[in-house]
Amino acid sequence: MSEWKELIEDSKSRWEQNAEHWDDYMGEESNRFHKELIRPYTEKLLRVKEGQTILDIGCGNGNFSRRLAELGANVVAFDYSAKMIERAKSRSKNHLNQIDYKVIDATNYDELFSLGNEKYDSAVANMALMDIADITPLVNSLHKLLKSNGTFVFSITHPCFQTPGLRKINETEDIDGNIITKNSIQISKYLTPEPYKAIGIKGQTIPHFMFHRPLSYYMNLFFESSFVLDGLEEPSFKKEKDENRFDWYEIHPVIIFRFRKI
Repeated sequence: MSEWKELIEDSKSRWEQNAEHWDDYMGEESNRFHKELIRPYTEKLLRVKEGQTILDIGCGNGNFSRRLAELGANVVAFDYSAKMIERAKSRSKNHLNQIDYKVIDATNYDELFSLGNEKYDSAVANMALMDIADITPLVNSLHKLLKSNGTFVFSITHPCFQTPGLRKINETEDIDGNIITKNSIQISKYLTPEPYKAIGIKGQTIPHFMFHRPLSYYMNLFFESSFVLDGLEEPSFKKEKDENRFDWYEIHPVIIFRFRKI
């Protein structure tokens, strides 16, 4: 099973409890993870053009919605956390003529269909799909929401390298008189979909649910909904020149897809 309908309400409740803490942490500019990995590669795949209408799914505090507005897009942005939408509106006072924020549940067909028919040039979801218990309604609805040849770009934690039960390993080794630090990971499962609880930001009120799905699940779901995969990025942090160590640079924390409606 890759969809957990029985966890939808619990998952939504946990995000509502964590919303204010996440907004306080992310602030106006978000964190290094978003600024170095998510934003630039998502923009590369989205290819935003001035005047386009873009749907921002799971928008959180509106950080990327505001970026889209700065690039000249008209944005409809939604999240199922009412507190997040309140925070997004309060941070977006200079862009409210370009951004329409809504409280929408991405697991609810009726709410998704209310967003319009073939209205959007593109849709985007930054680090959201792995937090949604049932993504089938969203994927099926996107074919209706997007214009002909429209694209959907989304990022998730990399299912191959960020699995439930992941162990991070830190080792030091003397190589020709140089002490080298090596970081690696150990995984024991990948193929079986699984819900699990996680802490995304230190100090958050309560753990939230994450939903592990293998790459084949995501791809097959989109293929069955008449999308083709035509863009893919696996960004990682850049290694600093003065660092005498092997770090996480070869282990991708995220993967970003672009699917195109056919």
